[in-house]
Amino acid sequence: MRSALWLASLQAGRMRLTALLAMAGRVKVPPDYRFGTNRPWTIAAQRLNPPGKRRRKVFVDHIPHDEWSVFRGDTVEILSGKDQGKQGKVTQVFRNRNWVILEGLNTHYSPLLLKDIRLVDPSDRKPTEVQWRFTEEGEKVRVSVRTGRIIPRPVFQRKDGIVPSQWKDGPKDTSPEDTLEKTYTPTLRTLEEEVMEALGIQEPRRARKSYWY
Repeated sequence: MRSALWLASLQAGRMRLTALLAMAGRVKVPPDYRFGTNRPWTIAAQRLNPPGKRRRKVFVDHIPHDEWSVFRGDTVEILSGKDQGKQGKVTQVFRNRNWVILEGLNTHYSPLLLKDIRLVDPSDRKPTEVQWRFTEEGEKVRVSVRTGRIIPRPVFQRKDGIVPSQWKDGPKDTSPEDTLEKTYTPTLRTLEEEVMEALGIQEPRRARKSYWY
């Protein structure tokens, strides 16, 4: 029964994903369409791109994964626009489009480009360019070009407020050793037969053989 429910939910999820991909494939946007965080077929995206409005095309340069220097939790300063000079915390990062979203700042119709922000040096709270360098121990760190100080990467925090690197197991938590311990022995018995054996239930009756022609 549980296997059937699980299979049904998996098939339903695949159907929803297939429908979503098919919808995205049918959507055609004009050449001057300005992409945002909303899907193109939603009302919010259509409101930001009304018919007849021409917008400047935004070109995005690919940044290699090992050269990306802004992460979620960093404090940055906006360099242009109506929020120029304001500082905010990065809540989301979209590397495929060089986007960042700042907490509490209505920056634009779409997220900010990486070229429009600068990382804030925690030593003096001023924006600075950064470079990746290696310490004597071989650790790769971000260094402020202006002050030469190391800017540590922000501690990753989940939405529920838990920091995985600082988590300590409680008395009711399962230890990693117990998790990796193999306690299941494969068998050819069904789930019902295993439950009956564990509870000491004896069932001498057997199902009658049936034949299909």
